[in-house]
Amino acid sequence: MPTFTALPASMQAIDVTGSKLLQFVTVPLPVVGDAEVLIKVSAAGVNRADLAQRAGYYPPPQGESEILGLEVAGTVVACGAAVSSAWLGADVFGLVPGGGYAEYVKMPAAHLLRRPAGMSVEAAAGCAEVFLTAYQAMFVLGELRTGQAVLLHAGASGVGTAAIQLAKAAGAVVAVTAGSDEKTGACLELGADVAVNYKTADFTAVLKDTVPQGFRVIVDPVAGDYLPKNLQVLGLDGRIVVLAMLGGRTVPAFDLTQMFKKRGQLLCSTLRNRTDEYKADLVSRFLAQFGSGLETGAIKPVIAKVLPWQEADVAHQLLASNQLVGKVVLKVS
Repeated sequence: MPTFTALPASMQAIDVTGSKLLQFVTVPLPVVGDAEVLIKVSAAGVNRADLAQRAGYYPPPQGESEILGLEVAGTVVACGAAVSSAWLGADVFGLVPGGGYAEYVKMPAAHLLRRPAGMSVEAAAGCAEVFLTAYQAMFVLGELRTGQAVLLHAGASGVGTAAIQLAKAAGAVVAVTAGSDEKTGACLELGADVAVNYKTADFTAVLKDTVPQGFRVIVDPVAGDYLPKNLQVLGLDGRIVVLAMLGGRTVPAFDLTQMFKKRGQLLCSTLRNRTDEYKADLVSRFLAQFGSGLETGAIKPVIAKVLPWQEADVAHQLLASNQLVGKVVLKVS
């Protein structure tokens, strides 16, 4: 296995105790497979999936690392037998199924994205999960096209801020909901055409007036009582893509007659437990459509806060507070 530098036998990582606390532990380096690389982690993105896994609700896929962390940025320091040694020393970022809160992590080489020269390592660490999730929801599952309208709930979240940029770059009409005037203002600055503070206005009433044709795609991480509301503003042949259940796993009265009338579709999706082949294809398709924008900085992650990884618990609290616009990132040292 070609290596970029001498590697230690063990590494530091953040583990979850039986009482759901975070602690540093010493563990062996990951064993790199033939089609994988080893990355020395410089920064790791913090995601709600980390909070769910810490709480015991979202275990990693079978056979993957139990360590928290779904996205990292860093440097390739070792390559598997089937991976070109040209990757050695490359500054990269991307998704991992687990293990990101550590000094080293392994990743399939087909999932690697090169970090643009103008993008900081902290920004890169908060890039892959939000942009690939947004891309999958809107363009792969939702089949959003130029000129169509998309509604993004939690528009100021990491995924929401990424989705606004991608949808506008693709020529879509973009509406968002968010929970404060500060957040709706930030969404408008990113390019959203309409932004509704759901705490002070009925978003269904506002959106029926502003987008009377309805939405071709609705991206919803809330679920719960948002589903019947989504149906009110769904357009003909529209698709509701549910990414999470922040508003609850049960749905109030939901009139399927309206779904039939609109020929609507309800899709539920995750990304973490997809196959390696699916993720490789997703990365390839994303880069083909938006790679140049990422390279030039025309699209970029919104980073709300960067903290040293010793403050991972504070990072989790910040994310859970729902007060931020964009991503929280841990700097690994």
